[in-house]
Amino acid sequence: MLWIPLTVVAAAFQVARNAAQRGLIGGAGPWGATLVRFLFGFPFALAFAVVAWLVAGRPAAHFAPAFFAFVVTGALSQVVATAALLVAMNRAGFAVGTALQQSSLPLAGVLGWLVFGDRLSPHAWIGVGVVTAGVAALSWPQGGLSEISGERPVSGAMFGLLSGLCFGFSLNAFRHATLLLAPRDLAFSATATVAFTQAIQSAALGGWLAVRRPAALESVLASWRESLFAGFCGACASAAWLFALALAPAASVRAVGVVESPMAAAAGRRLFAEKLSARKLAAGALVGLGVVLTALG
Repeated sequence: MLWIPLTVVAAAFQVARNAAQRGLIGGAGPWGATLVRFLFGFPFALAFAVVAWLVAGRPAAHFAPAFFAFVVTGALSQVVATAALLVAMNRAGFAVGTALQQSSLPLAGVLGWLVFGDRLSPHAWIGVGVVTAGVAALSWPQGGLSEISGERPVSGAMFGLLSGLCFGFSLNAFRHATLLLAPRDLAFSATATVAFTQAIQSAALGGWLAVRRPAALESVLASWRESLFAGFCGACASAAWLFALALAPAASVRAVGVVESPMAAAAGRRLFAEKLSARKLAAGALVGLGVVLTALG
């Protein structure tokens, strides 16, 4: 049952990382703040992997083509998911954005059924319906339909859904990559997978920003002191998530990971003075309940 405390630790570090990244989004923008997670997390992830490799007795790693395919798929999906989450938190609030991110599990279930022919139990479909209701309540305009006219900007709720979908992709990809690399030494396999992933993400996103948005890259590098904390928390969260995923199915891990929602609500209230209405609290609870029902299914 080691995966349960690992998941709780991962959720705590993830909330801390998200809070630190949100503070950086103003100058660097969502893509720059996303790069912070990977670029400044990579040195810590690499150090964790080296320590785990030495403690495990220098195990052999199996670099099969499938491992790199899963890592690249998960890495790119996670980049998009993280940027979408930051925008969702900026537009809809820290706790609401995090709650919408929890839709990754039911969204991944629907995608698996449509694309890969996976079968979901009745419990899982009920969970999908409950999450859908929670998301609709979160994204419904305060003034009702009267607020909807003409071309409206994409709401924070839609970015939250995009984040959940992409996190669903990356979750399963990283699980398979970890199980392929070194199945007999899961701690090393998890940390090494994180290091490989963040190296790819740092190079790809950093290169893109250098060409397209050099000002955002300069802002990221200028805020290196604050970014180090976000990177450290991100590396710790990723290592704990992947270690837990190697020990238990993704659905079970994500179900326990719902503890991130109340953590985010507390952090949003304390750090950003955010106040949640009764409707948003109830809707966030529905999202969490739906994730649990889907996992139990």
